[in-house]
Amino acid sequence: AHNGNYGYRRITSELKTAGYTVNHKKVKRLMSKYNLYGKVIRKKWKKYSSYEGTVGKVAENIINRNFAAQTPNQKWTTDITEFRLSFGKIYLSPILDMYNSEIVSYVISKSPKFAQVTTMIDMAFDKIPDDTGIIFHSDQGWQYQHKTYVKALKKKGIIQSMSRKGNCLDNSIMENFFGVLKREMFYGYEKSFKSLYDLEQKIDEYIEYYNSTRIKMKLKGLSPYQFKRQAGY
Repeated sequence: AHNGNYGYRRITSELKTAGYTVNHKKVKRLMSKYNLYGKVIRKKWKKYSSYEGTVGKVAENIINRNFAAQTPNQKWTTDITEFRLSFGKIYLSPILDMYNSEIVSYVISKSPKFAQVTTMIDMAFDKIPDDTGIIFHSDQGWQYQHKTYVKALKKKGIIQSMSRKGNCLDNSIMENFFGVLKREMFYGYEKSFKSLYDLEQKIDEYIEYYNSTRIKMKLKGLSPYQFKRQAGY
């Protein structure tokens, strides 16, 4: 059901949710016996960087690696990642809510144009009222320094935060999402994609699966949507 992406911890959690009384050690033992191993892919990739120096306004690092949020729409983060195939590249630009790691909105494009980012924030802004005081974190990419982007955030009542130059740990929560995404639906599957459109469709499907179905142990064995609903949001 999860394409081999679940290890024994998540399998144990799913079994308990289904009503079974089972110990994680027994699940691990049985999975080992029947060769039901979760996929382990360790692959480093060259991070896409949109940094071009100071081309606009560089905001303070308000988040300062404090990724904890008590409610939805308190802290958001964004970044862009590249998917490279032998016949072309596409770029994913998502917004992640730090409360439950939900992908609030995203845009896939064949090039990292500024319109990709503005469309993404417009889609997210349609879901929230004005003046919420959300802290919106990013790196120092040129898109996020652009005066139109800065003005749009200010108009919506959103507080901008930026990582320090060259420090990926300042936005490790988004880097973690990109790592999970590529490990579970891209790495090892590159030859299965027949076109860039095919890859786009798979990314769409995965993000829906990630938000609604894929459980996270730090969310008490719930998916982002399930965790938010259980909390009454």
